[in-house]
Amino acid sequence: MHRELKILFTTIMFYTRIPVPKGVGFSDENLNRATRYFPLIGILVGGFGAITFMLAHTILSTTIAILISMILTILLTGAFHEDGFADFCDGFGGGYTKDKILDIMKDSRIGTYGTIALILILLSKFMLINEIRIDSIPIVFVSAHALSRLNPVILILSSRYVRQDDNSKSKPVGRKISFTTLLIALIFGLAPLFMLPIVFIPFLVILQVLILLVFRQYIHKKIGGYTGDVLGALQQLSEIAYYLCFIVLSRLL
Repeated sequence: MHRELKILFTTIMFYTRIPVPKGVGFSDENLNRATRYFPLIGILVGGFGAITFMLAHTILSTTIAILISMILTILLTGAFHEDGFADFCDGFGGGYTKDKILDIMKDSRIGTYGTIALILILLSKFMLINEIRIDSIPIVFVSAHALSRLNPVILILSSRYVRQDDNSKSKPVGRKISFTTLLIALIFGLAPLFMLPIVFIPFLVILQVLILLVFRQYIHKKIGGYTGDVLGALQQLSEIAYYLCFIVLSRLL
């Protein structure tokens, strides 16, 4: 139990701005195992966003409440995944070889592709969430953040880390996954879906699988594996796809 708590605190330490006990420390082993709680971080972040939205909506309009919840969840994670998405778009948009793509993603400065992509994805999130029924938004926050963090876990399992140097500014990320880690991640990633209408679940899951397969094929063709920025980009794309799919299902079913 003590070891699992240290792994959980390691996950919180790396993927959020939430303070953790000073004695947590760092080890590659705990960072690798921390991946199992990545979807749980999604539940925490999504739950925070849901509570923020509900509180803000008691006195403010829906659009303002959504905006506030988005801002605060980004602050809670330190824009960790958004930063990865921007770097991903800079690298894959401006690089024509594997080495060039990796070099661009390693650069701490944001470029044109990253700036435009970041604006568009944040605007897309805001517009999509604004289309969801008010009473469904809290549930969607939790389930979307949890499920979207499952794809990066599976990508780590089914791919390989391609950076050779550890002195870059790339995000810290686990590079090995055990069956236990995958099983725990699956439980936390899928469990919040059961708050939704049962008929929605297979469509949402199938869409996430398709995104993972297409995304994995694309990055393997370009660089042969993943980096921390690539995982962040996958999480953001998976989250956006979730919102869009939920809206379509809500109107068709």
